[in-house]
Amino acid sequence: MTVSNIGKNGDDMDKVLDQNAAYIDRIKAFVADIIRPLAARDDGDNMIGAEVIAQMKALGLFGTLIPKAYGGLGLDLATHCAVMEELASGWVSVAGVLNPHVLCCNLVLTSGSDAQKHSLLPSMASGDLRCAFSLTEPHTGSDVQSITTAAEPLDDGGWSLTGHKRWITNGHAANMVFVLAITDPEAKPAHKGMTCFMVEKPPFADGDGSVVVEEIIDKMGDRGVETTDLVLRAHPCPASRVLGEKAGVNRGFAQMMQSMETGRIGASSMCVGVARRCLEVGLDYARTRETFGQKIGNHQAIQFKLADMATKIEAARLLTRNAARLKTAGARVDMAAGMAKLFASDAAVEVAEEAFRIHGSNGYSRSSEVERLYRDALSLVSAEGPSEIQRMIIGRTVFRDGI
Repeated sequence: MTVSNIGKNGDDMDKVLDQNAAYIDRIKAFVADIIRPLAARDDGDNMIGAEVIAQMKALGLFGTLIPKAYGGLGLDLATHCAVMEELASGWVSVAGVLNPHVLCCNLVLTSGSDAQKHSLLPSMASGDLRCAFSLTEPHTGSDVQSITTAAEPLDDGGWSLTGHKRWITNGHAANMVFVLAITDPEAKPAHKGMTCFMVEKPPFADGDGSVVVEEIIDKMGDRGVETTDLVLRAHPCPASRVLGEKAGVNRGFAQMMQSMETGRIGASSMCVGVARRCLEVGLDYARTRETFGQKIGNHQAIQFKLADMATKIEAARLLTRNAARLKTAGARVDMAAGMAKLFASDAAVEVAEEAFRIHGSNGYSRSSEVERLYRDALSLVSAEGPSEIQRMIIGRTVFRDGI
């Protein structure tokens, strides 16, 4: 596979996307031939099958952002976003398998020790090592500093982890979960006493009792990828599985927040993909359904809906690409990523509802693609931080720095 990358200033994005068009076309074909029919058949199964995972591995999807030196594709963030958009347009759950994994890859790339990079990244790139990301707890969501999962030091230099995590995408299939835990309960503020641990577990099974997948959550949408609880009971974690090893102790909060910028940009791309597919199915219906002797797309009321849908999708895509450009250039992008995620997730829901309205009563049928798309769009509102959190980030930054 030949791929190109955006320069460090991020200015040649369109050129690179053109150069990588052949790879993006391969993903489009994969979505059209395999993923979209699969979504229509298997929505609700809570697990993407092994055959599809194998095809995703063959396409290099688990290593999009991992450098070629570690066995990845070495794609730039903008091309990765285009890939995530295509996958989500077929089935948001397939993109959902990848987004937390990619976030974990970014954690190792940016914060891992040299030994961790060399030992983990090749397996992460191939998809043989599948990863999950764990912040949320049953009584703590976006207020990360209120987590209670704790790590106690052991005599051998390792740690004993105890706690309960929730809403872990890939929690059942993953064989490594990146877990944030308290290592210094006296730290002020609290986030300065948190560490990221890379907890190993057998895929599709519990470990020795110290790592237990307790529940697969039955969700309204995004029903093709499992979301679980994870319970840690005095789980022994060696010092080598602290992200960054000794240098990473008490730095986990900052490490995870930085990588969530990449996760939010990826989630924004997923929103664009779902919204785009909603427009496509709405447009197809408007071109075929007839009322009062003409196609409904000829009615001004429908054309206004299509105009608003297309405009919101384009704006969401541009915000997402801008965040990707800034991230590639090395800028801090908490506000840009927050803007992209806020606008794109709201746009996905609004476009899905308009597609639903275009279909009329037919959109309410479980056999309608737009019915699944509407449920999947709603799942993205809270992914990688809900809209209210994005508004807090944006508002705080604008108040402090202006715009």
